[in-house]
Amino acid sequence: MPKKTKAIKKTDRKKAWLKKVKPSIYEIETKDVNKTILIVAEGQTETLYFESFPVLSLTVKTVNVGGQSKLKLIEATENIVNNATVKFDSIWCVFDMDVRQEEKEFADFDNAIESGNSKSYKLAYSNDCFELWFYLHYNFTDQKNHRIFYYRQLGNMWDCNYEKEGKKYDFCLKSYSRLESDENASQEKAIERAKKLYENQKGLSFHEQNPITLVYELVEFLNKNCRP
Repeated sequence: MPKKTKAIKKTDRKKAWLKKVKPSIYEIETKDVNKTILIVAEGQTETLYFESFPVLSLTVKTVNVGGQSKLKLIEATENIVNNATVKFDSIWCVFDMDVRQEEKEFADFDNAIESGNSKSYKLAYSNDCFELWFYLHYNFTDQKNHRIFYYRQLGNMWDCNYEKEGKKYDFCLKSYSRLESDENASQEKAIERAKKLYENQKGLSFHEQNPITLVYELVEFLNKNCRP
């Protein structure tokens, strides 16, 4: 015979030991567990910065393809993906406008973005340069500044010659921690400012969007998978 269940008194029904336990926050928290993403960038400033994010729930593979045309970076990314022994769950390309900013570079920039979009890559592009993302941690600007402006501003904020030191390995290795520990810097505000720039210019052709950085999208993605 099936085992009889004990009747519950009406007076006991609201007691704590009968209340249903809520699921643990760890059970309902959704993260990209065991996923692998690829970040292809054109310099160690970018790769070392993104490698510094304290991610827990995904594997981040970064590739520095060095300075080359933006379209070549997209082609290099496709080659990496096609020859990889693992399947990437998300593919990101990080690049900025060429320093010369002439018609040839405008076309290369625009064509690279169109090509990347057609391949469903995520594109964290910047115009004029990646350092705009660092600068937005401190201030907002909607002026079309040359990258030398950002180098000098960061040099003043970090008490260094950024133009000379900023691209060196040891310096790049500490960029993430420097921003995180600086009480004058705010990643949250940088995201807000970058979003504002994008919203104000998203209707323009890609090379006309200046200043702009979509690095914030990759940062938000990584943040979702970082330890608390």
